[in-house]
Amino acid sequence: MRKKQIVIVEDQKDLASQLATRLREQGYHVTSAHNGIDGLRLIQSDPPALALLGKILPGLSGGELTEQLRNDPRTADLAILILAPKDNASAEIEGLQLGADDYITQPFSMGVLVARVEALLRRTSTRPAQTQPTLQVGPIEIDPERQVTTIHGKAIHLTLTEFRLLAALALARGRVLSRIQLIDQAIGLDALVTDRTIDVHLTSLRRKLGAEKRFLKTVRGRGYQILQDPTMENA
Repeated sequence: MRKKQIVIVEDQKDLASQLATRLREQGYHVTSAHNGIDGLRLIQSDPPALALLGKILPGLSGGELTEQLRNDPRTADLAILILAPKDNASAEIEGLQLGADDYITQPFSMGVLVARVEALLRRTSTRPAQTQPTLQVGPIEIDPERQVTTIHGKAIHLTLTEFRLLAALALARGRVLSRIQLIDQAIGLDALVTDRTIDVHLTSLRRKLGAEKRFLKTVRGRGYQILQDPTMENA
């Protein structure tokens, strides 16, 4: 039985070919496109398990492509790994804010890339137990079985990592969870992430929660918690 399907969208054809060759050696079924428009069509025609997207692409940028994939119900939960063009302080923030599940900056080793792909696929293929009840945090409702979050009955789109972070904090029922605990519960300790990665995901989560971000509190030096009653907390 073949491993899961991966689509590579990268305008540097030599790089795309190298990536495809290495992933095929690992048993993955890989197809490629070299611009954002063709990549979108390829992914939507037969949604893969994971999309590996260049950040800078002709036609549609990696960010625009990610946005369209997240807004399409067929690909909203697709695992997305962004290839950043260079290592800089803002690369991680930019990649994750685009809606990606993970990012990797160039130059990178093929071994690290394969490890990132495998960790991300393990993360996105693991589903929560169907017996887990719906979680309620004020007007925020979290359905672990369907992986749906609503605020005042209106669905909001969260990436899988953001959803798992929110669910883990809600399940803690007011207890403070450290960044390591959040990595363990929401991503997995085998994933190649850092404390800063958790902070970036939670910043994006706060933005999507809008006014209800008041329920999510940073506890300096300790981690994060979901407040049971934000009105009782000091500013």
